[in-house]
Amino acid sequence: MSTATVRGPVANRNTRGRWFVRVGWRHLVALLALVFSLFPILFVFSAALNPLGTLNSTDLVPTDGVSFANFGKLFADTAFGRWFLNSLLIAGLAAAASVFLSALAAYAFSRMRFRGRRVGLLSLLLIQMFPQFLAIVAIFLIFTTVTGLWPTLGFNTPWGLVLLYLGGALGVNTWLMKGFFDTLPRELDESATMDGATHAQVFFRIMLPLVAPILAVTGLLVFIGTINEFLIANVFLTNPESKTLAVGMYGLIAGDQRDNNFGVFAAGTLLTAVPTVLVFQVLQRYIVSGLTAGAVKG
Repeated sequence: MSTATVRGPVANRNTRGRWFVRVGWRHLVALLALVFSLFPILFVFSAALNPLGTLNSTDLVPTDGVSFANFGKLFADTAFGRWFLNSLLIAGLAAAASVFLSALAAYAFSRMRFRGRRVGLLSLLLIQMFPQFLAIVAIFLIFTTVTGLWPTLGFNTPWGLVLLYLGGALGVNTWLMKGFFDTLPRELDESATMDGATHAQVFFRIMLPLVAPILAVTGLLVFIGTINEFLIANVFLTNPESKTLAVGMYGLIAGDQRDNNFGVFAAGTLLTAVPTVLVFQVLQRYIVSGLTAGAVKG
């Protein structure tokens, strides 16, 4: 009886040890990753609700109470509403146009055989190896001329910035979608063609519904990258009314204003994350959906 009593705790310790070696360490790593990810979010959330609104007085847990004064100052003292609308307009147009044009190009490269096809694909891949910011001087000179000829597409306009963002996103999106189009069986195209469908009908009625997951992923990536972009927008947008969220928010903490406006900046940061979260929630069901679910029925 004493032997069984001694073996019980030892067996339990061995079982727990084997469980930790096989599975438990994964829970520990996941917990550490969760803490690492949530800490800056909690810090910014605390700073936004801190009534003092300074960097020096910000703690993980507010000790001076909770207040929404920083949100009031954000809308009263800055053009945050205008920045918000500009960012939504630019990011939405850039994402929609990029997804549509990339899908057209990817369908052509995947389904059609024409002279220059391989050279075009390799050129797109080569161009994407260099960041767009390397050409910022040449682009600036081009936009200087464009502003004089067509002010609507020049500096301090959302349309010019959308065109600029499209140039940096079409290449990688085309390659990404082409790989997705290549996985679709060609029998779908052939069956539709035999029934009298044109290339446009095959593309819009058959292919696009099947590639909805990659369209959602591409649109989400372009939207997030565009709404968070700062370097190019800071160069091409100088008018206070045309600034995006990234450029406008940077002005709150530039120079000597970093400490005084940190609470307002944190409040704006929380509101800036709302569009991205909403877009992800809307597109989530397309991302996790099956590729060809219901495409072919017997």
